[in-house]
Amino acid sequence: MKYKLINPLVLVAAALLVTIPTIVSGAESGAQTHHVHLAASNASEAVKWYLRHLPCKPIAEQPDAIDCGGFEIEFVVRATLGGSPGTGVDHIGFSFADLDTKMAELEAVGVRGSGVRLQRFEDGSTLREVPGLFKHGFVFDPWGTRIELVEDPEILGFHHIHLHSADPDAALKWYSEVFGGKPAKLKGQQDGLLLGRVWLLVSRHPQGRPAPTDERSIDHVGFVVADLEAASVLMTARGVELQGPTVPENGRSSAKRAFLSGPDGVKIAVVETGWAGIVTAKLPTEDSSASNEPFTTPRTPWGEPDLQGIWTGNAAHGIPLERTAEASETTALTPEEAAARRERGTLGSIWGYEREWRDTTLDYAKLAPSRQVAMIIDPADGRLPALTEKGEARAAAARDARAYRRLAAGPEDLSTYVRCITRGLPGLMMPGIYNNGLQIIQSPGYVAVQKEMIHETRIIPTAASPHLGSNLKQWLGNSRGRWEGDTLVVEVSGFNGRASYQGSDENLKLTERYRLVGPHTLEYRFTIDDPTIWTSPWTGMFQFEKDDAQYELVEYACHEGNYGMTNILSGARAKEKLMKGPAG
Repeated sequence: MKYKLINPLVLVAAALLVTIPTIVSGAESGAQTHHVHLAASNASEAVKWYLRHLPCKPIAEQPDAIDCGGFEIEFVVRATLGGSPGTGVDHIGFSFADLDTKMAELEAVGVRGSGVRLQRFEDGSTLREVPGLFKHGFVFDPWGTRIELVEDPEILGFHHIHLHSADPDAALKWYSEVFGGKPAKLKGQQDGLLLGRVWLLVSRHPQGRPAPTDERSIDHVGFVVADLEAASVLMTARGVELQGPTVPENGRSSAKRAFLSGPDGVKIAVVETGWAGIVTAKLPTEDSSASNEPFTTPRTPWGEPDLQGIWTGNAAHGIPLERTAEASETTALTPEEAAARRERGTLGSIWGYEREWRDTTLDYAKLAPSRQVAMIIDPADGRLPALTEKGEARAAAARDARAYRRLAAGPEDLSTYVRCITRGLPGLMMPGIYNNGLQIIQSPGYVAVQKEMIHETRIIPTAASPHLGSNLKQWLGNSRGRWEGDTLVVEVSGFNGRASYQGSDENLKLTERYRLVGPHTLEYRFTIDDPTIWTSPWTGMFQFEKDDAQYELVEYACHEGNYGMTNILSGARAKEKLMKGPAG
């Protein structure tokens, strides 16, 4: 919905130079803080995160909102310009009776999965006592909203909305005159306004003027009044410019909403009692750009199928290798299920990166997430075949190694992925949260396949040429290609076994099949045949989508011995010293 912003300085000047009555009297209208509107990559996963970690509960008939003790948090799915810090609404706050226990619980979660990123103070601590006020600390949700946790037994649950302002006194005066209530100090120290049970706190922005909230992770703040039409008349008469009030399209109730701009670029919504949010638009049902229309594979000037171009696996990110027991009879996910699954896949990676780094964040990728249930298409049950005796032993050893969590003595103890050597085959083809670019270049007798992640480039001969021999072992094996109709078939053997995929060893024989199934869709099939590990071969499949117009493969500047490696090893030595104690 479009709305018109006005210069907040005009409003502040009017408040300072002209004595006017309260525009919406808190006593007469019951004006209260009502909600904050947060942007997230997926509403259902955002709801789960807040319900899991903070004192909130679901709202019946509002799957994209939660109730945090009489105050609502509403989620909208869309890309943002960044997190909340530095904007006119810097963060939101929750209060707990025992903050030490809560922070320890959140720190134990870590940043993997639907995790919690903690902000540390200058001394490395996550909690700090503010004399005369309370103990507090900060965390971030996975979508960029900063959350302050405080220990204030007087108000438990959702505690405050913290505004940043170029002029806190003028801003507080404006909110008081527009929405009622008297300025006060929380515990005699922090300037604010108490409307209902939630504090509206204001402090000076450390760099002067804050950034607007529009299209940031905290998009806007919502207030509720009993009679919005009457309130809007008073606001307009006093120079406040509104967009609305109207009943929004797809509104869940007949309650009206209006937008206005507050001081310091804060976007504000005013809603009527009975507001129940907006029904989220249905996601598209197609998960790729493939067309059902007849398709003829293009040819190169020398007559081979033309697979050239820049492709991306972003739409396939989140597809599991195996079918789950719950999905044993499922033919395809719904668009909503596919979107939630991909978001879980994104959160399952190291999301300590800012969201702008995550190509598979919804609304950054051009295509909707794939609705494919699992990658394995053979066996028909979508599950890995049984392991051999050696395979069982290798799997058990891998489980023991993960459980032991031995500190790395040197680089050799870490994976080839961490060491920036390779992801191996077919691992390097698998989609992740970023760097899913794939570029194919052809010439007579050769196909070059370049993968963006760890900058792997394979030169695959497709014409008869001398074989390298079975004694030559390589990280990515020895690839030999041929054309079967419109399909490029690549057989790979001669692996050194040091970049295992799902437990495979040097006896692996990998067969890849590349073929166009539409003008913009490349199907990739891979068959794993390692009789020392599995009792039978198995096949997986997913698709890449063409994106020559937008996508550009960038350098993956990861190299063995980089800062990550240095920090992992130095951290291991520091932990060993700590474990030994002073005597060590």
